[in-house]
Amino acid sequence: MNEDKLQVAESDRDESLYPVSRRDFLKGLGGGIVILFAAGDPSATGQGRRGERPDFNAYLRIGEDGRVTCFAGKVELGQGPMTSLAQTLADELDVSLYSVDMVMADTARCPFDAGTWGSTTTPQFGPILRAAGAEAREVLIGLAAVRLKVPKDRLAVEDGVVFDKTQTSRKVTYAELTKGKKITRKLQTAPTIKTVGQYNLIGKPINRLDAADKVTGRAKYAGDIRLDGMVYAKVLRPPSHGAKIKSFDASAVDGQDGFEVVRDGELVAVLHKYPDMAEKALSRLKVEYDIPEPRFDDKTVFDYHMKNAGNGRVNGKPAGNLDTGERLSKTVVEETYLNGYVAHAPMEPHTAVAHFEGNKVTVWASTQTPFGLQRQLISDLGMPAENVHVIAPFVGGGFGGKINFDQAIQVVKIAKIAKKPVQLAWSRADEFFYDTHRPAAAVKIKSGVDASGKIVLWDYGIYGMGGRGAGLFYDIPHNRVTIYQRHHLLKPGPWRAPDNNTNSFARESHIDLMAARAGIDPLDFRLRNIKDEKFQRVLKAGADKFGWTAANKSPSGRGYGMACGFDVGVPVVLFAEVKVDERTGAIQVKRVVCAQDLGLVINPEGVALQTEGCITMGMGYALTEE
Repeated sequence: MNEDKLQVAESDRDESLYPVSRRDFLKGLGGGIVILFAAGDPSATGQGRRGERPDFNAYLRIGEDGRVTCFAGKVELGQGPMTSLAQTLADELDVSLYSVDMVMADTARCPFDAGTWGSTTTPQFGPILRAAGAEAREVLIGLAAVRLKVPKDRLAVEDGVVFDKTQTSRKVTYAELTKGKKITRKLQTAPTIKTVGQYNLIGKPINRLDAADKVTGRAKYAGDIRLDGMVYAKVLRPPSHGAKIKSFDASAVDGQDGFEVVRDGELVAVLHKYPDMAEKALSRLKVEYDIPEPRFDDKTVFDYHMKNAGNGRVNGKPAGNLDTGERLSKTVVEETYLNGYVAHAPMEPHTAVAHFEGNKVTVWASTQTPFGLQRQLISDLGMPAENVHVIAPFVGGGFGGKINFDQAIQVVKIAKIAKKPVQLAWSRADEFFYDTHRPAAAVKIKSGVDASGKIVLWDYGIYGMGGRGAGLFYDIPHNRVTIYQRHHLLKPGPWRAPDNNTNSFARESHIDLMAARAGIDPLDFRLRNIKDEKFQRVLKAGADKFGWTAANKSPSGRGYGMACGFDVGVPVVLFAEVKVDERTGAIQVKRVVCAQDLGLVINPEGVALQTEGCITMGMGYALTEE
């Protein structure tokens, strides 16, 4: 493990980002052992901005009752970190999984975290958590050695009990060792962590720790928050993006039958003790809008991007010479690929509750970035950090869409005016119109294949989206990737792995087209052009599991397809069998095989659920969503 990632920053600390001081936090913990640890500078990993370096971004505590608690700013969005992080920690500490409590995404109880996004929680935060667990175990073994009067190397740990390997009746529990103690350690160097053969929990399929609460309805989401005197808000939406209020009359609603109308500039909301009543009352508001003339719509946005592209910027480092690549090509293939706007459509819509008490405000919000929301509210309200408390309880799916926290900003404005607790939940119509969307984008590709079936030319232009996923894992000597980004009709934002889904769609569609033009089987074509041995193994393993065969010349109404992807260091290959209805053209996916090399897998059950969810979501956007 990189020792630099275990350093605790002692300078450049922006106090406005930390509602909980280290001293106050430790004072409130009582007795036990506390490990403070940092996951490095967030700006170095793209998770934050300069000036946001935490002096530690998680706390680990072993209490006097022997229970282990981890305080971390990460959010449980349904992707499973509450289980995988607890599993990691329990294994390294040699305690039962069910003796670990995860306290997450609470700005008053947890240290700063830049956000839960980009598939970074397990690969980046997990190893640091393991190191903290190993450090705590060493502290406890040291205490046990003194208590039992034996050398440390004679001691072992099982289920939170330290015992003498030569005389197992001599033992002491973690709870007994922490009783009356108050020890604080700051993790600065890499302790010795377990190796693969020593794992007890890591790598085993384990049911989600939050599953029972979610199945029985005990799990609390922002929409489950109920406060005395709370009312529900519904926001008036303009007929189009960019429309401004020209005239407004709320007299038919405001003050009538328990209704209240509040306005802050373009934000208009109806409040009532029943949300459906508030929703119905919106139609009785008399509003006229100035509606701007749209520059483009969801059909013409692609032409707009390409005609107004400008010079663009080269993504990464180009290789070779494109003219040389074209001269070497036996077959040159040019095509443009269009990928429209796609909504996140999480099961839980954007929801938030705001409650002002004196000069303090508490906000419960379905967000992937509770500390980002807190920072925005500190700025908007002019309040100190300790007076702005943000909690992200269980969140019912994010997929990048809940990095956006507009609903929380809106409900805070409404609650401040109304002087009472307010809950705001977006409708499904709001989600599809006002949430961020995966950007509509066009990709233009010019490529060339030589006589041996090797790709020798790759000129790739992205219009309207970024370059994640555009980097080449194919071995192409002459290549260039250029990014052209433009303004959007709908508010753009990350959707799953940002940019990668569109870039993978365009790249893999084009790879298939090149293989067909060259008369080469799609699997064989990819194997010829991918040099990486790990990727080759994934390709072959997936093809073997799927039972890939060459195309049958006679019509059958069925077909095979495959696609490769690469993100956060993981090669992924999908194989699919589909059936096409010859009469209607409808496509039915019969089966899908996914092969990927994830490295160390914490919880195989979680990986299976994530993989199946991704495949399902991908099929939805490929076949039915626009």
